[in-house]
Amino acid sequence: MIDFRYHLVSIVAIFLALALGIVLGSTTLSNSVSDTLRQQASSAAKTANQARLDQRRTERQLAGEEQFASGLSTQLVAERLKGQSVVLVETPGASNDSIEQVSELAKNAGAAVTGRVTVQKKLLDDDQRVTVDELATQLKGDGVEFPANADAYAKAGAVLAGAILTRDAAETGREDATGAAVLNGFKQAGYLTASGKPGQHATLAVMVAPSSPYAYEGGGDANKALISLATALDDAGRGTVVGGPTTSAQTGGLIAALRDSDAEKSVSTVDTVDTSSGQVVAILALQNEIGGKSGQYGTGDGASGYLPSPAPTAGKNG
Repeated sequence: MIDFRYHLVSIVAIFLALALGIVLGSTTLSNSVSDTLRQQASSAAKTANQARLDQRRTERQLAGEEQFASGLSTQLVAERLKGQSVVLVETPGASNDSIEQVSELAKNAGAAVTGRVTVQKKLLDDDQRVTVDELATQLKGDGVEFPANADAYAKAGAVLAGAILTRDAAETGREDATGAAVLNGFKQAGYLTASGKPGQHATLAVMVAPSSPYAYEGGGDANKALISLATALDDAGRGTVVGGPTTSAQTGGLIAALRDSDAEKSVSTVDTVDTSSGQVVAILALQNEIGGKSGQYGTGDGASGYLPSPAPTAGKNG
């Protein structure tokens, strides 16, 4: 007969065996997990290191491409805008560096740069619509036609474009009283400033887009106002290009809005104008505009390619 002491010893032995098995099993499992984690950490470290090396190579390549474009940009654009003249239009928040560089490259391409018109944020404020409409109507010259169903900004665009651009070669480089009155009227209203002699009636226009999308309420309406101006510039001269950085082609940016509007059929855009290669593309786009061709260039949504394809022939200015 098995007594109570035997049962007690048996039960203790069973629990000791279970405890020992658990300890031994957990130790083996712990070692296995540790080995797996060490392998994963080592693999992740190798991947991260490779990513850093790839990034450095990409940065060096981009720097080299920028150096290449910068060093050869003058040669690449030579004679492409010979006999033409360019006026620069700066929007609120645009990069001054981009404007200066495009201006110099346009000169290297053989064009005369008449001056710069800087649009002030006040012009785009929603509470100025009525005043803008009244001013544009007051300053409208005999040779200016308002588009059908034109709003305040379409009217203002038509009046301003007529003061700084022309399709008539005989008017190029000439200032007139009507254009001077328009520029002075918008200056006195606080809607723009000017430098150089933008009233000399250029044949081409470059508008430089804001570096960042307008984040304030009404930013979409501000884009619409600037698109109206770009369209009017294109109608008044031989072509207009709107250039900006990649951010301008992102949601809320001016170039993104323009590419999503009817204006994209007639106004060219370049969303890499903050780079040397993008500035060359802007000159190529202007050259194509002279020949009646418009396009959307760069790396952002809506771009047909980085540059016109085929690229216009050097020296052929339409």
